[in-house]
Amino acid sequence: MFPMPGEIPAAIRGQKYISLTTFRKSGETVATPVWFGEDGNKLYVMTRSDMGKTKRIRNNPQVLVAPCTMRGKVTGAEYPAVAHILPPEEHAHARQPINRKYLMARLTQPWSKADIYLEIIFPL
Repeated sequence: MFPMPGEIPAAIRGQKYISLTTFRKSGETVATPVWFGEDGNKLYVMTRSDMGKTKRIRNNPQVLVAPCTMRGKVTGAEYPAVAHILPPEEHAHARQPINRKYLMARLTQPWSKADIYLEIIFPL
């Protein structure tokens, strides 16, 4: 069971990139800049199932989210959030806000190796 979503922080809304920080089993953090889409009070991220962040989220859904540059330089405050991997039947819904936001996401869709979508919420 996942917590009820709170509001997406104003510092995150409308940003081009976010830094998604996941946690290793040792507690060490790993930050990755990612594209994201917004729908209501949820963020959606597409990635590959063989990426480290996917494995880390399977082990620990607690993440930190911050606005960042394309290269991952954090430009604002970090916010605690919860991420989970969506089942395949929800992929099309998650893809829509990403496609609306990024032209390159639409153009590369047929060749994309992304096979996992993450849903990120900011608990109340």
